[in-house]
Amino acid sequence: MSAAVIVFPGSNCDRDCKVAIERSTGEPVQMVWHQETSLPDGLDLIVLPGGFSYGDYLRCGAMAAQSPVMQAVKQAADAGVAVLGICNGFQILCEAGMLPGALLRNAGLKYVCKPISLTVANARTRFTAGYQDQREVIMTQGNGDGNYFAEPEDLARIEGEGQVVFRYVDNPNGSAADIAGLQNARGNVLGMMPHPDRAFEAELGSADGATLFRSIYAAA
Repeated sequence: MSAAVIVFPGSNCDRDCKVAIERSTGEPVQMVWHQETSLPDGLDLIVLPGGFSYGDYLRCGAMAAQSPVMQAVKQAADAGVAVLGICNGFQILCEAGMLPGALLRNAGLKYVCKPISLTVANARTRFTAGYQDQREVIMTQGNGDGNYFAEPEDLARIEGEGQVVFRYVDNPNGSAADIAGLQNARGNVLGMMPHPDRAFEAELGSADGATLFRSIYAAA
């Protein structure tokens, strides 16, 4: 598998993603600066990491969505390459129009940082096939703007097309329909607020995130 992690000014989970993917799959990961206008050839996975791109000015992810590299990311997604946006990366995907909806301030107006239980709402995706019969996983939450919102008609379409991939067991953000992660209609772009890159080894409290990276590896 050939993977790349996009690095924005203010990203702070880019190296976490690199280490998590490399240790989970044994494959090397390339780092790509946001000012690049092209991506390495032959990529199977592009990751938009967590952090505070551009200091979260305007709206979280709004400025990063305009970075030069995002045109190449969109083109790769259109060609079927897997794209994973984690936390701030999920916000960027929504701001770039690659996923429906938006991420708002948490309902409690507080930053949430703790291990979180999720249900695997759709195990028939390239991101979750490895979970098989495992229906509950533990990853780590770390956000202040993780409250997923979409208009009722959009939510109905998302639910109807099986785009919800992860749901919160105990929703810490106020997200609509307990949505913690969803994919695009084509099934190759996933945005999620919890961090699989902080839950890829038992020593971190959970190794459930590694299964997500291995699922992508197997699909590639």
